[in-house]
Amino acid sequence: MALPDWTVYLPVLCFASVCGGFYICRVFKCARISAWKNSPIAKLMARTEKPLFWIAYSLYTRTKLGYIFHKRQMRKARERYPAGHSRTQPTIINDIKIIPVPILSDNYSYVVIDTASNMAVVVDPADPQPVQACLEEEGVALQAVLCTHKHWDHSGGNRALKRRYRSCRVYGNVMDNIPGLTHPLSDKDTIDFGTRLRFRAFYTPGHTVGHVIYLLDGRAIGGPSSLFSGDLVFLSGCGRMFEGNASTMLSSLDTVGSLNDDTLLWPGHEYAEDNLLFAAEVEPCNVVRKQKLLWVLQQRSQRLCTCPSTLAEEKQYNPFLRSHSQDLHRALGLQQKQDEDWTIVVLKKLSRLKYVNKYVK
Repeated sequence: MALPDWTVYLPVLCFASVCGGFYICRVFKCARISAWKNSPIAKLMARTEKPLFWIAYSLYTRTKLGYIFHKRQMRKARERYPAGHSRTQPTIINDIKIIPVPILSDNYSYVVIDTASNMAVVVDPADPQPVQACLEEEGVALQAVLCTHKHWDHSGGNRALKRRYRSCRVYGNVMDNIPGLTHPLSDKDTIDFGTRLRFRAFYTPGHTVGHVIYLLDGRAIGGPSSLFSGDLVFLSGCGRMFEGNASTMLSSLDTVGSLNDDTLLWPGHEYAEDNLLFAAEVEPCNVVRKQKLLWVLQQRSQRLCTCPSTLAEEKQYNPFLRSHSQDLHRALGLQQKQDEDWTIVVLKKLSRLKYVNKYVK
């Protein structure tokens, strides 16, 4: 998920900061200092030394300014990448076609087609224009949007596609305030389209409070299952914990880890190169990671898409799926303490190295 650049939104951020200052003064005047320490604002600011980052995040996710910023990013990406940021190829599994659609500067939407019935569903249509172009090129009708979470770079095209395809349904978790939502989902709900497409939704909070991932059941199509993971899991990576803690995120990651090893992973971003370089920092002796990085570097040198990977691969080199691994524990130099939930400690350490240190200098 991209956040607004400070030069464009600085006036707005300054205004928000002033409002925040007035709020803080009010808290101090109306309550004891202990009340301030327990207030939501204080807890939010305590998460980082860069409170402006969180102000920007709130503006992006909770106001119309976020959508205005998203539309600006769409225009810039269309101009910079008229054919998309990456070159992709469809994956065909017994007449089921999965097409990664490059969106914005590094996002992927996915068009999943049942070629026997010319019916399609789309996952996370951030920009409706390239998604609609793909649907028209394939000559298929859109039945549904499967939205993983509310961030505009995953949900920005929901309403436009629903207007274009009147019978289109929009699925997602109601807690995330999904744009255009028509069919709220709960954990482990199944959704059937036609006779062959069966998806199961898994509630996986952490990145956002209502994040959902979708598993296309391979048994119904006679092949491996496919996991559309949004911003929960990437190739060798994991989404930032914007609206959850390490315990919540670990539970969501364990949901992914419990799936079959041959499951294909279709993430929401092209982050493979950056994530594998990070994995090299935390676990430099991982041979499988080294081999995967060489392949990814070759792919990206030609602007080729790096997905899908498989969960079997991810469990070997993705540090966020390896919190139980003794090899990773030793590489991080962590020593377990008594009565301490060890895997949560590992995940906190990884997240701090990957995200907090990146923004807090």
